[in-house]
Amino acid sequence: MVGIIMGSQSDLAIMQQAADFLKSLEIPYELTVVSAHRTPERMFDYAKSAKNRGLKVIIAGAGGAAHLPGMVASCTTMPVIGVPILSSNSIDGWDSVLSILQMPSGIPVATVALNGAANAGILAAKMIGVSDESVSQKLEVYQNSLKDKVLGTVDEIKNYHPNHYD
Repeated sequence: MVGIIMGSQSDLAIMQQAADFLKSLEIPYELTVVSAHRTPERMFDYAKSAKNRGLKVIIAGAGGAAHLPGMVASCTTMPVIGVPILSSNSIDGWDSVLSILQMPSGIPVATVALNGAANAGILAAKMIGVSDESVSQKLEVYQNSLKDKVLGTVDEIKNYHPNHYD
């Protein structure tokens, strides 16, 4: 249901976060390397064939010039989520963030934070959850777990520090 692509294998440690989240919700995904600059034909084929392969959302991670998410978005009507990645040749990640964020009118790319592949996985699940009730229910359980985690830390801190707010 979700395609996860990245410009090179060096991006895998970040993009794995999206795969891990999708796996935790039992949402099918595929993950591969598709470089906009080194394998442009592969990129075009991937984007153009994605819908026929059953994908609903594409998550594309890229560092440096970060053209992959935008180029993929220009080749498909499905939503593309861009993950800017702080790469070894990056300018503090700003080059990647701005390359993905500042798309021209007509070719939108949803953009998450620098190295924010976990949020990309969550956003992809939310997009799918709009029309898939089982995914929506799993997301609700996930969000409740976040609330429970925070409330647990409130109680833990209260044991050691005064706090009269409930």
